[in-house]
Amino acid sequence: MSQQDDRPRVDRADLQWCHESVQGVSRTFALTVDVLDEPMSSYICLGYLVCRIADTVEDASHIPPADQAALLRTYDAVLDPEDDTEAEEFATAVEPYLPADESMTDDWAVVRDSPRVLRTFSSLPADVQRAVVPPARELVQGMAEFVERYSDDGGLRIQTRNELEEYCYYAAGTVGNLITNLVTRHDVAADRSRRLYETAEQFGLLLQLVNISKDVYDDYTAEDNVYLPAEWLEDAGVPQEEVVADKHEAKAASVVRRTAEFAGSFIDDAQTYLEAVPLRDGNTLEAWAIPFVLAVGTLRELLSRPEDALSSTGVKISRQEVLAVVSEMSGGADRDSLGELRREVAAEPYHRTVSQTN
Repeated sequence: MSQQDDRPRVDRADLQWCHESVQGVSRTFALTVDVLDEPMSSYICLGYLVCRIADTVEDASHIPPADQAALLRTYDAVLDPEDDTEAEEFATAVEPYLPADESMTDDWAVVRDSPRVLRTFSSLPADVQRAVVPPARELVQGMAEFVERYSDDGGLRIQTRNELEEYCYYAAGTVGNLITNLVTRHDVAADRSRRLYETAEQFGLLLQLVNISKDVYDDYTAEDNVYLPAEWLEDAGVPQEEVVADKHEAKAASVVRRTAEFAGSFIDDAQTYLEAVPLRDGNTLEAWAIPFVLAVGTLRELLSRPEDALSSTGVKISRQEVLAVVSEMSGGADRDSLGELRREVAAEPYHRTVSQTN
């Protein structure tokens, strides 16, 4: 994929379509894109969609693992600036696995229209493309590696804590580096840049581990993936293939709690990242503080009711709390107040705190 300075002009209709697509595929990232200003809003929007295409393929349990890996390798070749593979080749290869029109989801529509995403991405400034492509390719390559590793199992079966952290790095730590590449493209003091890169992966790992902790039921029943480490489940006396069985609920819930506590170990570094991230080119503190604070709130609910992650009940925070957090961050909350906001959300749903103080 070309990253030359003679890039095509941005097609406003394509760019608008990309922004609308983010709204459909991720509520959390849609919040982020909405509170960024331009040009960073579009940079992050396109960078996210480039990664999401691979994520959708990796999560597709209806695609045989060997075919999944081949699709991901083809997509990596499309992203490689030294390779001549065109986006249309990937689109053609993935077409047999697309849902029927009446079953088409927002995620798969983005995969189907990946040439449109990549065409729009290629119209961004060359330095933006150089910031996005290496971590995006690392994400794609890591996903292909995990699919190949578990090709005989049908879905992913994470074995150890170290392997869980490795997977989360590929799925989200790379995105933390992608964001950092974008916000440090211009002059940033060496010590600040070092602090950002030392904590960028932890910021991504926090968000990914929270998702893994809360989505156990959906990951297993819809995607045939088990991310709770087999060694932790074995310690609790739970066979990995019976992770959502009613008879193991209490024991499996203890592993959900253990995974959530592991996620919580990255909160301090994630906050350090937010306290250092440059606010330029349309970047805003609230864009990254909102998912951070919502992750803290989700961890609160997980630690309170870990068993909900093992059924269709699910674990989530209320719309009222989401709105209260967004309102607080958009109303002028700054880096100095981030720690206090984190502590308040960890203690109780934030909309209740707001009600008590009004």
